Amino acid sequence: MSVNKVSRRLRIKRSIRNKISGTSARPRLSVFRSNKAIYAQLIDDTTGKTLAAASSTKLDGVTNANISVSNQVGKEIGAKALEMGISQVVFDRSGYLYHGNVKSLAEGAREAGLKF
Repeated sequence: MSVNKVSRRLRIKRSIRNKISGTSARPRLSVFRSNKAIYAQLIDDTTGKTLAAASSTKLDGVTNANISVSNQVGKEIGAKALEMGISQVVFDRSGYLYHGNVKSLAEGAREAGLKF
């Protein structure tokens, strides 16, 4: 990835984070993706604590994060949120475009019962 793409994504990420924040009643669902994995966290920004996390590295037999794996991670984070009594979240795509793995993770979380 070139320097311009990285700086553009970080600039977009800062802009988004200035506009949204999670609370204990409606935490922030933050997404991070790399070339090999995808991660999701539920974060309460008022206390600065991570409430739940899920990643493709924790799934059995997964080496790369493709769209079906991202959907599984979304379902896993959704199930963890519902166990904690959380049904609504604020979606933070962290400056990534809403397509591919990020979109698949969001759809998996919705299928699990989370509302954005």
